[in-house]
Amino acid sequence: MADNYLERHREEYERKKAAWLRKQRHLPLVKPQIEKPEDEAL
Repeated sequence: MADNYLERHREEYERKKAAWLRKQRHLPLVKPQIEKPEDEAL
């Protein structure tokens, strides 16, 4: 095995993690939809 095997894999992991986090931040937050009854007697 190469001497820098772990370092290379750590760098690859960090790059993938950063890309994943960037992608997650651009997604809109989904709020749960609360359905109200159509006929509500008060």
